[in-house]
Amino acid sequence: MRKRKNPIGFFIVSLSLLLSACSTGQPDVQQEESESVTKPSVESTVIAQNLSIPWSIQKWNDVFYITQRTGGIVEIKDGKKSVIKTSLSKPLSDRPEAGLLGFVLHPDFNSNQQAYAYYTYDDEGTPYNRVVVLKRMASQWTEEKVLLDQIPSGQFHHGGRLDVGPDDKLYITAGDATKQDKAQDLAYLGGKILRMNLDGGIPQDNPFKDSYVYSYGHRNPQGLVWNQDGDLYETEHGPNGFDEVNLIKAGNNYGWPKITGDEKGESLISPLAHSGQPSWAPSGMDRWKRDLVFASLAGQSVKRFDTETKKVSDVLTGFGRIRDVLVEGDTLYFVTNNTDGRGIPRENDDTLYKVDLKSLTMEE
Repeated sequence: MRKRKNPIGFFIVSLSLLLSACSTGQPDVQQEESESVTKPSVESTVIAQNLSIPWSIQKWNDVFYITQRTGGIVEIKDGKKSVIKTSLSKPLSDRPEAGLLGFVLHPDFNSNQQAYAYYTYDDEGTPYNRVVVLKRMASQWTEEKVLLDQIPSGQFHHGGRLDVGPDDKLYITAGDATKQDKAQDLAYLGGKILRMNLDGGIPQDNPFKDSYVYSYGHRNPQGLVWNQDGDLYETEHGPNGFDEVNLIKAGNNYGWPKITGDEKGESLISPLAHSGQPSWAPSGMDRWKRDLVFASLAGQSVKRFDTETKKVSDVLTGFGRIRDVLVEGDTLYFVTNNTDGRGIPRENDDTLYKVDLKSLTMEE
């Protein structure tokens, strides 16, 4: 649960790659922005500009913390932006979609100045992801401890979202690292949602003995959020479209690569909603009242998932690729990802925006 109160050179993907993405070894975004820049559909306020491929938004009291894939954590306080050096024990990988990704503040951040981060690194040519504890020092964030290492990585599909649940456990989304059949292998950490104690231990009530695996059969999950009843929802990238919104239950198998879209299989969980074609390329997720909102990269929008009707609709468009969202009361914050090599950068991109949700045509 987000605590709201309280350069890697980016990879230039060829046009042919972007238009022909498949289920293995290729990026998740199947339909990229090729048309001219469109006009934003809503009134917005700019909070910060000139970010470098931002990935995750956190907020504690009045301070924003934003990870950048290229390294460094942006802090925005009293309207001033600073990029704080992040001292990591391994150099960041420059593979597509890799870098400094997920980030969530410790529930006791005010007293311990700690946070959790997920990043990709290369070890003698082999890429891995890891989950670490960072501490905010006087002039930098410093990696203090590795909680989980050698999470599978590859050319694409790193996953990377972190969040702390209402049960005070750390949840981690891990992509299949383009090894799609391994998403069904419980001994393989890729293609899973993982769950750990805040000190890195395996919770005794995890569904599989001595395992961090909480759910499996995922392709490239990048969004997590709990509703007001404590139910966990997730967004993930599908193959050539068929991106998903799922209700996550401990021990469930969400089917990848055995089923996609409306397909069904014995003991396999079909999504609550899916994009069909074209792709949404969904990423960060949060909730507003009874519904959920999530970032859409290929769909170039923030979308709403109605938890009653299971319908997905646009909240706003016209800002380009959107990587993460954060809702605080009736205020929506979102960050664009137009500088990641797949969008059309606009002047002063990437940008953190603020929008009043009450001003939008969203039924309460």
